[in-house]
Amino acid sequence: MSEKAAKLQVVKNKRSVVTAFTAAAGFMRGIAIKRYTPKVRRREFTLLEQATDSHRSRCQIFREKGAGNVPTIVLGGFVPDATETVEFQRALLRQHGSIYYVNYARTGFCQEMFSAQLTDLLEDLECKGQKPLIMAISFGCGLLTNFLKSANERLLESIRGLVLVSPVITTDDLIRPPEQKRDGIRILESTLKKIVAADPADDVDIAKQIERSRRCFQALFNAGAGNRTLGVRHLAIQKKINDVIEFTTARGGFERVTALRGFRFPYFSSSLFPGPVLALLAENEADILVPSSPTLKMFSEPSLFNRVFPDCRVKTVKSYIAGDGVAHASLIFHQEAYNSVLDNWYGKLLYPRLKLAV
Repeated sequence: MSEKAAKLQVVKNKRSVVTAFTAAAGFMRGIAIKRYTPKVRRREFTLLEQATDSHRSRCQIFREKGAGNVPTIVLGGFVPDATETVEFQRALLRQHGSIYYVNYARTGFCQEMFSAQLTDLLEDLECKGQKPLIMAISFGCGLLTNFLKSANERLLESIRGLVLVSPVITTDDLIRPPEQKRDGIRILESTLKKIVAADPADDVDIAKQIERSRRCFQALFNAGAGNRTLGVRHLAIQKKINDVIEFTTARGGFERVTALRGFRFPYFSSSLFPGPVLALLAENEADILVPSSPTLKMFSEPSLFNRVFPDCRVKTVKSYIAGDGVAHASLIFHQEAYNSVLDNWYGKLLYPRLKLAV
């Protein structure tokens, strides 16, 4: 065998090993994370009866059992699914209770269906005597904010607290007003502008713009991977992310953006949630959120965010490595930076007496 052929064989062998380990990692996750169905789904079924095609927008709920009695409900961003978003936070969250993942449908999306399923899940946990934390990421924060606007007092009391990671609460967080001078157009901003402007009745144009968004999200993930050495778990997550990007239909992707376009920024005249809130902003948040972002402005001024979330703490998540700034919602690539903040906040919130004793 020639030297060149020998090198090619070594590369092939390495790829085979990596593929095998990646498959094994995915298999182990599949064992731990299982589909979950609340016992009572009154609101979900009511919507299904009212609209025959609403099944397209039903979220899939998964559960991973934990050791404690304080569960966490995870709401992901546009991509990846919630089950992949917190891959490197799972062990931390499981210390306090089970994790409930809300994965959005790939064939459609509807804020009303999302709210119905989340309400059913909260009531299901309340029947078990459990009061969960809700951890929302990026787009998921906008969904949650809209949900809280219409939630009654009893429902709000059933939630222990909120974690908002790189919150996106309005379309204006990602798209600048037309009159503002463009100081370098962002790839995500450009992509979303075209989707928002698409005719809902023009399936051809929607398909074209969603295909652009697929390339955009793949580019953003690849940029996050950068020159990093990706481990087996990273590769397993990468495959899952590519599956979401590839198999989310054009209509499904368009309806997620439509939901984003429907978000309305909260009024400062009344609070949305009275309980404890942790808002985590990445140090390089401005690479994704535009300079005029209302959400960035709100969370930079306590006099503003305390009107909406009276018991709120805002933390900037920074990297331990010089030149490797934390990007928007970078829970996968900057897990150490996020986990230290999360671990500290969970500990103080859930075990205040223990912390005081220590």
